[in-house]
Amino acid sequence: MRRIAGTMIAAAVAAAVGLTMAPAAGFAQDTIKIGNLVATSGVLKGPGEPSVVAVDIAVEKINANGGINGKPIEIVRFDTGSDPKQASVGARKLIQDDDVLAIIGPFSSSETRVALNDAERFKTLMLPTSSSAPGLVDGKSYIFRLSEDEAVQFGRLLDTMKKDGIKADTAQIVYISDDVVSNIAGTKLYPALFDKYDIEYGEPIPVQFKSFDMSAQAAKIKQENPDIVAIAGLPDQASKVIKELRRLGYDGRIIGSQIFADPNVVELFGEAGDGTLLVAGFWKGRTEESAAFNEAFVQEAEARGIHKLGAHHSDAQAYDIVYMLKQAMEEADVTGDPAKLEEERQAIVDAMDGIVFSGIIGDDICFQGQDAQLPGYIIEIKDGEWTKFDEVPADPCE
Repeated sequence: MRRIAGTMIAAAVAAAVGLTMAPAAGFAQDTIKIGNLVATSGVLKGPGEPSVVAVDIAVEKINANGGINGKPIEIVRFDTGSDPKQASVGARKLIQDDDVLAIIGPFSSSETRVALNDAERFKTLMLPTSSSAPGLVDGKSYIFRLSEDEAVQFGRLLDTMKKDGIKADTAQIVYISDDVVSNIAGTKLYPALFDKYDIEYGEPIPVQFKSFDMSAQAAKIKQENPDIVAIAGLPDQASKVIKELRRLGYDGRIIGSQIFADPNVVELFGEAGDGTLLVAGFWKGRTEESAAFNEAFVQEAEARGIHKLGAHHSDAQAYDIVYMLKQAMEEADVTGDPAKLEEERQAIVDAMDGIVFSGIIGDDICFQGQDAQLPGYIIEIKDGEWTKFDEVPADPCE
């Protein structure tokens, strides 16, 4: 897979340097220009950077097979630095200065919350790669999310635990206060679902991104000794909580939603992670294509100095987004002609209305409003391995 980094003119070079690529004069008419808002620096670099690899793999494959309507894809990137304000700046630049037909990204819900206003204002399709905050795109017209709602996925996890008789009468919640999705999950989603399932819980415990010492929070939890501890946080923060809990002797279940559903956590958590249950939006063994992508992704990520044990669902979503966009652009007969820019931007959005898409994350994926209905995979860390505990089919679209 090293050839990807060497053969992609725009996408891979931009991924390496983190800069927007400026095309040569006249080049735009010979390509299909797609913007890509990425988080390759800042606090989201860890989970955000690998999605660039996934996009590049998809673009390389599509271009090798004739591109879109006979023209190669040209990726134009802007690094948000994990800053929502910069996501908005980047969206405007890609739309107004770079004349992209659509935008893949931004990465997170916090970035999307701001940048979506620019997509709506300039009537340009935006496809976030890892935005799962509930209700974020309700009532919008130019934002479609190929990601599943955190509340839906966490509810599936609780259903599975109940079905399998896993004791969960009492719980404690830990969340990252300065992350949009973690904050919402920890203060609203988890409590609401625990109420629904008659699970008793204490006041959710906040921690910050840069917190290093989790001893006080862990000691409080250990004293209460709940059946389960639900963590709403990125892998690094979740790891600190889990390791401290295990050090203090807590032996209950650790559970989580999609936020830390990254195969790398099996190394990050170590022995402390065994028995952890979480829910993810991608399972590498779903199909031969899913497995092939996972293998190619791990190899290419390593070639770029990014250590990955497997693809996170945000990586798989980023890959599928490129193919879904290809499907919509072909349906819209996109040419990339600058003279038809506004017309073709709207045609792409129109083609997304009622689209049904099959990819590595699922088959016959449909959209309820602006949100895809996706399957869920219940993952258990067992003997230091990322294993599938159960799977739940996608909800039907009305």
